[in-house]
Amino acid sequence: MSSDKQQHGRAPTASPVSAAELADEFGRTAKLLGGRMTDRLAHHRLSMPRSHVLVELTRHGPLRITDLSSHVGISQGTASTLAEALVRDGLVERRGDPHDGRATQLAATDAGRRHAQAWLQDYDGAAEEVFAALPASQRAVLLTILRDLSASRPDPDTQRGS
Repeated sequence: MSSDKQQHGRAPTASPVSAAELADEFGRTAKLLGGRMTDRLAHHRLSMPRSHVLVELTRHGPLRITDLSSHVGISQGTASTLAEALVRDGLVERRGDPHDGRATQLAATDAGRRHAQAWLQDYDGAAEEVFAALPASQRAVLLTILRDLSASRPDPDTQRGS
């Protein structure tokens, strides 16, 4: 029995794999990942998009909305809407930009940083559950493939300005 069949319960495909087969399997895997993330992160009471914005602000410090949207990979309008909700929740605050008095930066509050750290811990745990079956070498290959796919087709939302 091949190692592939032992690890995944299926024999390797002898014939070429169609794009539709890849899309179907990718969709099933994305659904599994999304479900696991939802289950593990629901108690944080913050949507995935808001959580990603908060995490990026925690990682990178105060950012202008244009830089935030770039870090998260979303349009400026979407970043602005998500940031506004986080400001209302007391997890993010607006500050003047020390380099440009006309500009505003967004920064995580102390509560926001605590929330982001707890969320990241649970996020990492949920991701580990989903990808635990893959050895490190396959994780590296999968990451390369996913990055190549992402780079080949830019997300139209990140290409638009607001």
